[in-house]
Formats: sequence, structure tokens, C-alpha cells
Amino acid sequence: MRNFISVDKPLGFVSIMTRPLGFVSIMTSTNGRFLLWHLSEGYQRRNEFQMELGFEGILVETDHIGRQASGSVMVTDGETIVYTSVCMDDVPSEPSDFFPLSVNYQERFSAAGRTSGGFFKREGRAKDHEVLICRLIDRPLRPTMLKGFYHETQILSWVLSYDGLHFPDSLAVTAAGIAVALSEVPTTKAIAGVRVGLVGDRFIVNPTTKDMEESELDLVLAGTESAILMIEGYCNFLPEEKLLEAVQVGQDAVRAICNEVDALVKKCGKPKMFDAIKLPPSELYKHVEEIAGDELVNVLQIKQNTKKKGPHIIGRKVADLLEEEDEDEEVVVDGEVDEGDVHIKPISRKSSPLLFSEVDVKLVFKEVTSKFLRRRIVEGGKRSDGRDPDGIRPINSRCGLLPRAHGSALFTRGETQSLAVVTLGDKQMAQRVDNLLDVDEFKRFYLQYSFPPSCVGEVGRIGAPSRREIGHGMLAERALEPILPSEDDFPYTIRVESTITESNGSSSMASVCGGCLALQDAGVPLKCSIVGIAMGMVLDTEEFGGDGTPLILSDITGSEDASGDMDFKVAGNEDRVTAFQMDIKVGGITLPVMRRALLQARDGRKHILAEMLKCSPPPSKRLSKYAPLIHIMKVRPEKVNMIIGSGGKKVRSIIEETGVEAIDADDDGIVKITAKDLSSLEKSKSIIKQKNSEIPELMNLLQGLCHISELTSSWLPKAEDAFKVGDRLDVKLIEVNEKGQLRLSRKALLPEPTVEKPSAKQDENDQKTLASQKATDKSNPRKTVISPQDGVTEEKTEKLKDKTSDAVEDTPVSQKKVYKKLASSTRDGPNVNKERPKKSNNKVVTSVPTKDGNTLVNGEVKIG
Repeated sequence: MRNFISVDKPLGFVSIMTRPLGFVSIMTSTNGRFLLWHLSEGYQRRNEFQMELGFEGILVETDHIGRQASGSVMVTDGETIVYTSVCMDDVPSEPSDFFPLSVNYQERFSAAGRTSGGFFKREGRAKDHEVLICRLIDRPLRPTMLKGFYHETQILSWVLSYDGLHFPDSLAVTAAGIAVALSEVPTTKAIAGVRVGLVGDRFIVNPTTKDMEESELDLVLAGTESAILMIEGYCNFLPEEKLLEAVQVGQDAVRAICNEVDALVKKCGKPKMFDAIKLPPSELYKHVEEIAGDELVNVLQIKQNTKKKGPHIIGRKVADLLEEEDEDEEVVVDGEVDEGDVHIKPISRKSSPLLFSEVDVKLVFKEVTSKFLRRRIVEGGKRSDGRDPDGIRPINSRCGLLPRAHGSALFTRGETQSLAVVTLGDKQMAQRVDNLLDVDEFKRFYLQYSFPPSCVGEVGRIGAPSRREIGHGMLAERALEPILPSEDDFPYTIRVESTITESNGSSSMASVCGGCLALQDAGVPLKCSIVGIAMGMVLDTEEFGGDGTPLILSDITGSEDASGDMDFKVAGNEDRVTAFQMDIKVGGITLPVMRRALLQARDGRKHILAEMLKCSPPPSKRLSKYAPLIHIMKVRPEKVNMIIGSGGKKVRSIIEETGVEAIDADDDGIVKITAKDLSSLEKSKSIIKQKNSEIPELMNLLQGLCHISELTSSWLPKAEDAFKVGDRLDVKLIEVNEKGQLRLSRKALLPEPTVEKPSAKQDENDQKTLASQKATDKSNPRKTVISPQDGVTEEKTEKLKDKTSDAVEDTPVSQKKVYKKLASSTRDGPNVNKERPKKSNNKVVTSVPTKDGNTLVNGEVKIG
């Protein structure tokens, strides 16, 4: 608890806040500017503990950094480190039914030794996957927050170090749960989160990225030591029993973490601010029930063929209680004030003292409404629209309603409607995903979900997608992903847009159903059809005359979602699951309750699949005539560079000549041609096949390179010494290398030089020269360097020069003493010399023949 002392001054005020653990904060105000000074009587000693999970442990440190926050921890797994802080406002905000909690999660590029690729070289707005992790942190924490606490609370989480092996998202959930438990924020219990993978038949808690490459399950679970609060998982057609086993493994791990956290809180946790909780007066509940109870019974019953204007049934039914005027009559009666089109009608009211605040009345009214809705379901056995607990609303669907789109479908379930549109494209349409590992990652399938305010009959902001839209879109995307064909079977990039046109229930599951129909209408060869359904629950039935067994509801509406205790979304086919997401609004549920919900959801999916078969008109299941054509062909890998050309010149010329959309060539020889029509596709195919021929045709004016060593038989310092620009030369193609480049040679067409046989007198002179050199070697040491080059071992003999000598004797040296031949290179040929002679002012022998037919060039031998 914080103590406040205020002292008024002419220019401002001073507030002294005494914080736990020896902190004193002094806040001063001068001319409207606030300065906060933190004084400390001595920092607390660093606390840490380590938990063993899976094969490695998790290290938790507190009172080490961020000591002025309400709570802060640093959690380490391997070399991945997440730092999380919790702070709250000193002044409570206006009371509301929504806890003022905000979560921000950021992955710093410096954590992986990188920097941002943008212009400003720093992190900007949150990426989509960061938004998803913010939701993972928020969803399990919110049910543990106590009602009546209105101090705005902010959770900030940063990834400070990332090793590319340990996931930071589940670590961030645990770090946030520990930080909140250590802070003054009043909560019911501490929470923690883990990831569970399935490799073979073995479940792995907090698996590494390498483990997840082989895993058939990606499950993130959060909860307390006794209950499950949040689940989000994606799998490759796993049965319900397998999912329950994974949840049990995850719950055991969460329980172990929470027990350790409770011990840490007892040691260094701060006192909770329970005295800051302000609840509405208890007598207000009785007054609201007496005044509005009978009307709520009628309001919570949906009449047949009644169209509502908002996402909640209450919003439309409350309007039925009001007197509706005839819109056709424009008569202004006595006593009204005519202000153009606005008529202000005086209403006589009885003067009564204001006993309760408006905010308290709204909060109590919502709770009373939820209570009446639960009572109706439990006592009457019927829901607001007359359905049984396992009943599904009427389903209607149609495909092909947008003629120019590649695929389209309109899926309607009750008062929830999704318009799904599919667009097919080439590799250029893939979505780039930025990550910490600096590895280019592209998604060939993505689903984008939008929830305009018009779908609930409201006016609102239109702009960047909200966190809710990003989360719902990812859930539908991961649900549909397992049924897509491989890139080899269907080389298109697939984009699905789901626009919610009506909403009174789970719009994300409607996006799954509509997206599946639209994919079939676009001609995508799906493995099977999948659907999604949202399940609800009334946990405490004993309060309303039940036997205490939780009541599971299928295909919940907006009011059942708002007033119920669970929102459990499950997607899959008749007997397997591809995606599931659960949020609990109470203390949590147990595994037996979750098993009942999964089995009831499976029955609901079977019913929806049967209804989708009645789609009229049905999906076309063939490519649209407006979809691009993609042809895949295989060329030899060494010919890829010949197709691309220097800087992409050749491939661009093919695109311009034939009119195709794009040509993608991989190093392994796979070439993809994207075109709008068949004629341009066939033109580009013929050109590429021609370039893929065994020997390039010189008639195509292909360019080649002739090295200076291939121009003449003797050494040539510069090409200009023997030729001038514009000379026409006869050359021979001697090689096409792996890059598709042509190596030409003029020397290969020249006659071999004749070598004169040395006379006996010349041999005698050579022997005398060698004897003279040996005598000189005794006084002048020599340096020998062995340098293999193109299959020849060259023993370079360099005579240490005397400072006074400025010339070299141009006497030929016997080649037998200088070279030892190993093998000639098959690639460069026997006459290629890659090293150029060093410039020297000394006299140099240009070319001296030897008796074995080789040539000594510039003091070195070229084997011919």
C-alpha cells in the first residue's frame, strides 16, 4: 500500500509516496511539469531461483534490474533472455467492466546481433507475431485480475537475447505472470505458460526450434497451479484424446512453475493493494433485479425473424422496450421544439435523489443480465434462440458470387456471416516474414481477417488491423494450413481474405468455413474439408437449480460469449483437429470439462460439414479463367545462369519479348513461368528450352570471353600490343563452365611453334653455365618456394640480389632443375598461366625455347 502526503505550494505541490522495500518517491510539480525522483534506502539483494523443465532449466531473477517498477523479472532459458516489468498508475481510472490492462511485447534485433533493416535502424510498430504474443500474455492474466481494481496496469516485455533455439513467447508468458505476482497488483493466483510439442509419441515441454521442425503439435498453455486459463494450439490432424494428453503434460509443468513462484512471492513479493478495490454497493443488485428483472426475461428471448442491429441480443431487445414512433409521420405536436429534422420532446420525470452512480448501475446491470441468461439456460433447458445446449444455428452458403475473383464464398451461420475471397499468384505475391535470425522467410499461404464496424451496425475507425483482427486471422490461417497441397503439387501463392459482414457469434470460425469453400471454388486441391465451431460454458449450474455439472454450449452467440464462462474454438474435420483456442473468464476449467467440450465440438463439426455439402451454387473446384497460369519445367542446373544472364538481362528480355508475368529460376534447375495467357507461356517455354540445349548455338550471338593468355602462343603484356579495337579474330570454343559462360581461345587455332634441337656445343655451354652457377650459390644463398599451380609443382628459385646489381643474366636455366610435373589441368588446359609476371626494371628474357619443347617465359616455364 502507498501512503500519500501532499503539501500545497504557490507554484505547485509536492507528493511523497512511500513504497514497499524501502523506496521513497518524491513527485514535484512546477508550471505544469512533473518530475519524479526515486530515493532508495538501499537496494534489495538480488533473488533468483531455477526450475527444471524438460531437459534444461529456467532461471528466474528479480531485484536485479528494473527495481523501480512495481514488479520486474528476467527469465532465462538457454541463451534466450526475456525481461518483463509491471507498473501501474497511482490514480485509478474511471470504473468500467473491462480491466485497464495493456501489454506490449518487443523482440529487439540486438538480441540476435542484428539491426533493423529500415531507414531509421530501430524497432518500429509491433509486428504481427509480436501482437500475437501480446495476446498470449494478456489472455491468461485478465481472468486473475480482481474486479473493482481500476488502476491502469502496463506490462512491458522485451527479448534481450535470443539464441535461435529456445522460444521466447512462452517464456514471456511466464515472465509476465511472475512479475505480476511480485507486484502490488491484486490477483487471485500466479500464472505461468509453457509450450508442448509432440515428436513421434513423445511430448516435449518447452521444445527447441529443432524439435518443433519434427513436431506434429504446437501447443501453448497457460494457467494456475490448479486450473487451465488459456490454450492455443495447432496440429496436423490429431485426435481429441491426443490433445488432452498434451494438455495434461502442459498443466503438470505449469503447476510446478506456479509452486516455485508462490515460494518466491512469499520471500520477496510486495503487499497487494486490496484496499484499492471498489465494488458497487451490494444493495444495488437487488434494486436492479426488482426494476428490470421481468423485462430482462423478455429481452433475452430472441423472436423468430427478428433482425438485430448489434452484436449483442440485449442491444436490440432493449430497443423493443422503448416506444417506437411511426417514421412516416412528421407532425410536430404541442410542447415539442422543432429544430429542423430533430424533434426534442419534453419528458416529465419524477424528482428522485441520486442514490447510485451511473457507472455502478451499468456494471451491476451487466452482471444481472448475465445471471438471468444463465438461469434461463440452466432452468429452462433452452437458450435465447430456443436451441438446445448442443444445437447449431441454421447454415447457408454459396460460392462463385464474385465473377472476377479467383474464388469466393459467402458463409452464413445464424447472424454471423463471412465473405471469403481467394487470390492466386506466383512467388512474388508471397508474404515476407521478418525474424530475429536474419533468414528470409516467405509465406505462400496467408489469411487476412477484417472486422468492419458495419458488421455490428456501428460506426467506428477504419485503418490498420487491430490486435483482435490479427489474432482471429492467424487462428483461421493455421486451421486451414494443414489441408493445403504442397508447393510441388500446387505452385501458387494463396491469399484468403475474410471480411465479416455480420457478427453475432464466432466470426473466426465462420472464416474457417468460408475460407475452405472459397479455396475449393478457386480450384485449390485440398486434402479434405474442415470447419470450425465455438463452444461456451456455464460453469456454476448449482446456483440456478442445476446439479453443479458445467453446461457446455455449442455454436455460441455474442451474448452467450459475453455472459458465459468460456470461449473454446475448435477447427478440424469429422474426427481430427487442426487448430484450437480457449479462453476462460473464471478461475479455470479442469481436464474432464475440457474433454466434454472437445467431444461435443466434434459432433458439431460433423453437422456443419454436412450442411456445407448443400452449398448452392457449389464450389467450382477448377482454376478460374482469370487466375494466372504457372508452368514448371526442369533445366540442367548449369544452364540456369544462361537463362538469367548477367544481372538478369536475359530473363528480363524473355519477359519483355513474350509478355509473361514472371520467370523464377532456382539453382537446382527448377524454372517457374507465370503468365496470363497460354500463348505467352508457350513462347517463353520454347526460348528456355532452346537455351537449355546441350551446346549453345553461336547463331544466337551469345557472348564469350577470351583470356589474354589465349590470344597468342607467347606471353602478351597487353592485348593492345597485338590487336586493336575492331579487329576480327577467329576463336575456338574450348569450354562452357558451370555458370554457362563461354571460354574462347585464339591460341588453340594457331599452329604449334617449332622448337630447334640444341647442338652438342650448346649443351656443353649449358653445362659450364650450371657449374658457374653452383659456384656462385655457395656465396649467395637461395630461397625456394614450392607453389602448386594448375597441376604443376613449380620450384621458384630466387637469387638474393646484391644491392649493386641492376641486371639479370639472360642465360636459360635448365628446366629439369626448376619444375616437377604432376598432372595437367583438364579445366584450364595445359597452356593457361593464371599468374601475371611482376613488373621489373631489369632486363627480361621474353621467350627462350628449351630442348623438351616447353617455353621459358619471363623466367617461368609454360608447359606446352
